[in-house]
Amino acid sequence: MPLYDVIVIGSGPAGLTAAIYTTRANLKTLVIAGAVAGGQLMITTDVENYPGFPKGVQGPELMELWRQQAQRFKADFIDDNVSKVDFSKRPLKVWTSEGMHEGRSVIIATGANAKYLGLPNEERLKGRGVSACATCDGFFFKGLDVVVVGGGDTAMEDSLYLSKLCKTVTVVHRRHEFRASKIMQDRLFKTANVKVLWDTEVIDVLGDAKVEGVRIKNVKTRQTSDLKVQGLFLAIGHEPATDILRDQLHLEKGYVVLRPHDGLSTATSVDGVFAAGDVHDFRYRQAVTAAGYGCMAALDAERWLQHAPA
Repeated sequence: MPLYDVIVIGSGPAGLTAAIYTTRANLKTLVIAGAVAGGQLMITTDVENYPGFPKGVQGPELMELWRQQAQRFKADFIDDNVSKVDFSKRPLKVWTSEGMHEGRSVIIATGANAKYLGLPNEERLKGRGVSACATCDGFFFKGLDVVVVGGGDTAMEDSLYLSKLCKTVTVVHRRHEFRASKIMQDRLFKTANVKVLWDTEVIDVLGDAKVEGVRIKNVKTRQTSDLKVQGLFLAIGHEPATDILRDQLHLEKGYVVLRPHDGLSTATSVDGVFAAGDVHDFRYRQAVTAAGYGCMAALDAERWLQHAPA
């Protein structure tokens, strides 16, 4: 196996952008794309907020163009998952089913996955009214009625954002109080077109080709009813894809912790290992910010390699 200058783990916006920058810097780059390549945009239909596409673009199409661009600059690709890593000594080691791969540096761009409820029709209607990103998809629900599930600050933020676009927003929460900050709750309660259903959970999504409603259940009375809405937004958190990194890097709540170095940096707790995108960014979680972090990680890796041991 060759020794790579950079191994990029992940093939979403962060990973592919990193690969474009490292290969153009003449760094021998391997992208371990994952068995299901492309990241979260592969399950996104219309992408209208990525710069450069005035008419919008399909998520899978955008990721295919991104990959072609990285391949144009001669990045090597393996469409497989990483089974383990060893960052304790050099060269850095990454394993897939094909064997071990060695790199002088590594960029972690494994992303994070939105948590879903596991409902019978939830998977089938993803991208057809079921969403886990209000800022990504809210525009498509202008003037419509939607449900938001959650009780933390993210749920409050998503509900307030959607309230400016949608006819009504119904927040469904399984408890009788939110865990969100008081100021966020106050803003929510003062918003005229937002209402809250306490002690309630969504137990199914209704609709054939698209969301036409949700089935809800009161957790105290056990009574069920159907609510006619056109959108279901999940705001119950994300799971960063960092299982393989648990004994290798400093993590907090599963997210990779970046190490400040002369200001903003993508460096992690291990020299020569950098992180980009949703694997560390639990705040913005957008394709364009992930791409920006991919660029930063590539530039950081390039500069680090200039002074790194051979």
